[in-house]
Amino acid sequence: MSSPSLEVMPGPLCCVAAPLAARGMKLPLPALDDEEGPRLPLLLPPVVDAHVHLFPDPMFEAIWRWFDTYGWPVRYKLKTPDTLEFLFSRGVSRVVALLYSHKPGMARALNDYMAQVAAQDARVIGLATVLPGEPDAKNILREAFAKGLRGVKLHCHVQCFSADAPEMNEIYEACVEADLPLVMHAGREPSSPAYKVDVYSLCGADRVERVLKAHPKLKLCVPHLGADEFDAYARLLERHDSLWLDTTMMAANYFPIDVPRRLFEVRPDRVLYGTDFPNLPYAWDREVKHLVGMKFRADVEAGLLGQNALRLFGAGTPIG
Repeated sequence: MSSPSLEVMPGPLCCVAAPLAARGMKLPLPALDDEEGPRLPLLLPPVVDAHVHLFPDPMFEAIWRWFDTYGWPVRYKLKTPDTLEFLFSRGVSRVVALLYSHKPGMARALNDYMAQVAAQDARVIGLATVLPGEPDAKNILREAFAKGLRGVKLHCHVQCFSADAPEMNEIYEACVEADLPLVMHAGREPSSPAYKVDVYSLCGADRVERVLKAHPKLKLCVPHLGADEFDAYARLLERHDSLWLDTTMMAANYFPIDVPRRLFEVRPDRVLYGTDFPNLPYAWDREVKHLVGMKFRADVEAGLLGQNALRLFGAGTPIG
């Protein structure tokens, strides 16, 4: 698989206050030397990791340098083929594969890359990306959907936009027209002082609710359980049938944030298991162990670990 010619992600241009750092965390955060399992337990229901990052090699390398300096040491510095082999060989049934652009003109090449990855392995549910506000954004997504990509991934922190910005409307419209979901990091955490924007002023559950009201047919998934506004996102789940959350890194007991159990129980059909693999500072199966340890009902656990993601992304039944 060939990698497109793309500019790598630049370093930060300025620093803003990072609330997690203000809570006593020293950035970058340390890695955890926790034990990893050889594979998922065979008695688990089919597991779909709904938050896996796949990038062309130069972008992966730039992202890892950024994390090592400003985030946390990345334990699994695996390129795309090795990332997929690692997870599938350990019992993960399918992955939802995500990437994002940070400059105008990158999205088409990234989407071509992801479409090629997904076409080579039916277990990969590939998502497209686009930079909000870039020329021809709606057509970029239409082209990506025509190539088989099953949704869109955006990141407010990295791409420097707010969920309710006017330039987002054409992206929401493209998703609604195709009846495909949008995964958008619109929560305030995990944050870093190295981002080019003040993410606490840019992000918030109130902005997301404005989007849900303005675009009621949009299928929106907010990663990291909407961290750190857990109570607000629980209320949004109660009020809006078009909202999903994924667990990414929030159920791993890594950050100094308390996640209320109610967030999993208010709409258990709307919460997806996801990890952020391979960009983790701890064992690949740490989060799934914590989720299984929460002792949900069997049907709730099956939905959380895989079935909810398959329903959201229209991917049918798992491949065992």
